[in-house]
Amino acid sequence: MKIGIFGGSFDPVHSEHVNLVKEGMESLGLDKLFVMPAFQPPHKQGKRLTPDDKRLQMCALAFEGINGVEVSDYEIAQKGTSYTYLTCRYFKERFPAAELFWLVGTDMLRDFPTWKNPEDILQNATLAVCARNEKEEWIEAEQEKFFKRFGKKFAVIRYNGKNVSSTKIRVWAGAGMDLTPLVPEKVAAYIQKNGLYEIPFASQALGLEKENRRAHSVRVAIFAAENAQRFGIAENKAITAALFHDCAKNLESSAKELDGFEPPLAWGEIPQEVLHQFQGAYVAEKSFFVQDEDVLNAIRYHTSGRPNMSALEKLIFLADMLEEERRYDVVDILRGLFFEKGLDECLERALLETLLFLEKKGGEIYPLTKQAYEFYRKNKAEEVYYGNYE
Repeated sequence: MKIGIFGGSFDPVHSEHVNLVKEGMESLGLDKLFVMPAFQPPHKQGKRLTPDDKRLQMCALAFEGINGVEVSDYEIAQKGTSYTYLTCRYFKERFPAAELFWLVGTDMLRDFPTWKNPEDILQNATLAVCARNEKEEWIEAEQEKFFKRFGKKFAVIRYNGKNVSSTKIRVWAGAGMDLTPLVPEKVAAYIQKNGLYEIPFASQALGLEKENRRAHSVRVAIFAAENAQRFGIAENKAITAALFHDCAKNLESSAKELDGFEPPLAWGEIPQEVLHQFQGAYVAEKSFFVQDEDVLNAIRYHTSGRPNMSALEKLIFLADMLEEERRYDVVDILRGLFFEKGLDECLERALLETLLFLEKKGGEIYPLTKQAYEFYRKNKAEEVYYGNYE
């Protein structure tokens, strides 16, 4: 008997999860496959997950009607951190004569050596790997690395999945977008009916933006959400700030949403490129009832920056500059700093590049931007590396 186990947070389950299960059943010749929502994945410590019953129900809807597939609440019932090696031990004891397979994508394959007790997992189960948007030659290189590390090979599920993430789905849901391109229809209907991942008034705020600006705001939210946990930022706050950050970008000064707005400096003393950040915070608060001051400040300073920004403010400032479709000369340098060095070093360089760009094109420099750069410039050695802006 061959049994597969497919674990994850499934927050929410999506269409590529379903495709992986179907292809896994066929490629591996499985008699049964357990879909295993985790109570608390080790790599998502501190991250707030959707309630267990709702994740289980979404999985039940996604996999209903697929012969041999069962949604298991084993890890959820155990509570605590969901360690794969313990789950594999349990299933080996339950099915001692069965050949067990633990299903993963190539992203998890590459992380597998960092899992708790990976050798213990491989004593009880064979890793079965599905490609996620990989080139054809991925198998040979990964098998060689895996065998060198563990002395075993992994099984291959003959399917190259699309790069769909639950994070992207949560952002789309928060933005009020149609989820059916990414999740089964019944799951999409369940999410909508239960208001899962809802960001109040985000869809209305996005409705004030032109189509291309709206698409940019969603990409900023995806970037921010994907990186929020790394910096100790609540994902919901990151998504909210990102979805609202440009809500006044396309408004005329006579728009009703701006009734009563007064800029922090006299009219005409703030560059138009900067003014919309203050207007955006005003609209978010007065028209769409955003009350979190950290979120409002992230909107309020996402273009200019300011000294002593919160982690959320820094993240939204950088997400606005680094979202996946941004194209300019130093964007790859900034992305490298963001992922390798973190918020402050990337922010310092981003502020400097903003100042140099404005100086080169003869644009007006808002004082807060220079003050922010000076605040984050750490020492003379970095001035030499980056160049000296005065």
